[in-house]
Amino acid sequence: MDRLQEQAATSTVVERAKGALMALTGCTPEAAHEELVQRAKTARHTLVEECWITLGNLVPPPERSPSPATAAPASGPDGAGTVGHRPAPGAAPAPASDGDDNGDAAALALLGRALVHVGSPQDLARCVQEHLAGPVGADAVLLYQLLPGGGLDLIGHAGIDETLAHQWHHIPPLSDVAAFEALESHEPRWLEDLVRDGKPYLLMNSPGRHWSSRAWLPMLGDGRSDVAMGVLRTRGGPFDRRSRALLRGAARLCAGRLRALDTRPERVTGAPEEVRTLFSGLPVPTALLTPLRSPAGEVDDYRVDAATPQTVDVLGRSGPDLVGRRALECWPTLAEEPLWQGLQGTLDEGVPFESEPYAQQEVAAGGRELSLYSVRASRAGEGLLVTWLRQESSDRQVQRLADVQRLGRLGWATWNLVTHEAAWSSQVYELCDRSPEQGPMRVEELARLPVSDDAPALARAVRALLDHGEPFSVLFRKKSASGLRHLRIVAEAVRDADGTPVQVHGFVQDLTAQRNAELALRESERAIAAQQGVLHVERMLAGRLQHALLPMPRRPLRLAGLRVDLAYLPAQSGVHVGGDWFSAIDLPNGDALFVVGDVAGHGLDAVATMAQLRFTAKGMILTGSSLTDALDRLNTLLLHSLDTRGTATLVLAHHQPAERRLVWAQAGHLPPLLLREGRPRYLKRPLGMLLGATEEPLYEEAECRLEPGDRLLLFTDGLVERPGEGIETGLARLAETVAEHHRTDAAGSLDPLLTAMLRGERRDDVCVLDIRVPRETACL
Repeated sequence: MDRLQEQAATSTVVERAKGALMALTGCTPEAAHEELVQRAKTARHTLVEECWITLGNLVPPPERSPSPATAAPASGPDGAGTVGHRPAPGAAPAPASDGDDNGDAAALALLGRALVHVGSPQDLARCVQEHLAGPVGADAVLLYQLLPGGGLDLIGHAGIDETLAHQWHHIPPLSDVAAFEALESHEPRWLEDLVRDGKPYLLMNSPGRHWSSRAWLPMLGDGRSDVAMGVLRTRGGPFDRRSRALLRGAARLCAGRLRALDTRPERVTGAPEEVRTLFSGLPVPTALLTPLRSPAGEVDDYRVDAATPQTVDVLGRSGPDLVGRRALECWPTLAEEPLWQGLQGTLDEGVPFESEPYAQQEVAAGGRELSLYSVRASRAGEGLLVTWLRQESSDRQVQRLADVQRLGRLGWATWNLVTHEAAWSSQVYELCDRSPEQGPMRVEELARLPVSDDAPALARAVRALLDHGEPFSVLFRKKSASGLRHLRIVAEAVRDADGTPVQVHGFVQDLTAQRNAELALRESERAIAAQQGVLHVERMLAGRLQHALLPMPRRPLRLAGLRVDLAYLPAQSGVHVGGDWFSAIDLPNGDALFVVGDVAGHGLDAVATMAQLRFTAKGMILTGSSLTDALDRLNTLLLHSLDTRGTATLVLAHHQPAERRLVWAQAGHLPPLLLREGRPRYLKRPLGMLLGATEEPLYEEAECRLEPGDRLLLFTDGLVERPGEGIETGLARLAETVAEHHRTDAAGSLDPLLTAMLRGERRDDVCVLDIRVPRETACL
């Protein structure tokens, strides 16, 4: 039976397509059939697929002048979108792929056969999602239809839960929705980078799902583009050429079937003429709303069937322009929970409802103004009669004044000196810890509020106000149940014709939080100043100690036939001295030892560790220890030192002039840079672990022969490191700089190199050994 039903449905599609071609071209049934078969072979479609495409392109699109969105390949605001070719009516459509991809043709063929059994837009969305999940990775499919009022309505979905579908069942006419752009331009929109696409577009999101890429395609089936298909994928990245072609083909396939389902609602004309006439004469904003229910019977929205001329929505539309539109599209504030529940209660039980006041922006005098409204609703037949009541301006002013007093922690007070009447706001009673039943205090009694030390100043200010009308502003402290309060009272007098004060206006303000913040800030400033003094003394002491332990030579050194320039620059930021250090010494046998090290940390501890390592390393090498033995013992020294327990990096280099051989080892340090014939390269580092990191380190030696004219740089990381930049970038910059300056950087001066490398504030110490092999040694 299923096979027979499928054959019958297939036959119906084929016959309809043949009839369409006969009507367009006037050919015979046999010629129409042959034309469809030939088109299917050319595009590598099935016959049913080609018939659906033919039916989807029956009516040509209306003529319009070319625009940037249609005259050239268009893209979304992100630049990632591309457009597809719209086949001309009556012509064979372009294939979904390059014509050599049988997989795409097979996928579209399966989708075309499945569309025969589709009976609703919801079934169509499920069918598309099932068939495109594998080839395209479609995790969800959405079908949105353009409404006469300009919004979008969800008519079919698959791959999302009902809660999300309910939340996004209607989209008002917004400019940042990709589906609208796809429908307006008749071209797809590809959203493939959510960080970039999230700025120009409003993106659907779900707490439990994350769609990393999306596509929106117009379903161009009958010359009109009022349905958009959205394909959502959890996997990221762009839609490749094959996926885009397959999605375009699927959209063309579904267009004909969707047209046959005829999902377009008729234009709502609203309430009867006599009702609309009655509403045109009502003097207040009123609307007649008809509930729109979901298949489960729940109210999803309301339709405006009638509205008075005074009824205005958030976009400034009024009266007859609102008829037929969705209520949530016109007044999004209706969706707020208490208001929505109140309307639902009136609809279900018939009991009139009036909401609490709420703020709403409205267009007035050419601008937008925030006003307070309340909503009153009563049942009218199967719908609701809703009236908006604007609060009077006096009520608004009272509410605003109360809010200002509450938020500003202040209150007003007045005294009539003739009738001896007084009035306080509720906030003044609270600030003065006085019960409203006691009534206001007289002006002369205000001096009883402060503590004893502050009372005389307030008493003098009150007496000058009463005797001479002098205004005052006095700060004072007052004891309260919650602790000591810091208050300020400001007052001025109103005089009669003779200049005698007859009335006093003023306010009381609580400055406790501000005063406490000022006291805390002062205390913090004192603590910071004390700490800075301690750090300054420590820095000065560490600097003197460092200078004593690491003296800088006044001129370049001559060691083992080499010329050695030294440079040490302390950090410019911070208050601590670092632990960078160097050594360049002659050995008893005529060889030379070069050392560059960096101790982790700053301050006295780093300087002490630096001195310990520097002198210990020199002593070990002078007594005949190898480089690796020296590193191993220095590591043990750091591990078992009770004073430091720090870490350090180190490079040891032993130069033997007779063989022009440089033997070196390192412990977690950056490699030396060798410049030979103007070409820089870093020496390959032998094995070596950070000093103080492990009980069983492994150290190895490496060897390098120095040639006449060679230049070797040993340095610490402060020379190459910059904030927010990888160390590899800094090393590459050093190599380029040395190569650029090798002809102009004369021996005996490191200033050009340091100036080029150290731009801006130095955040770390810098130590450099510049070792040069004279060219005259080539004659030896």
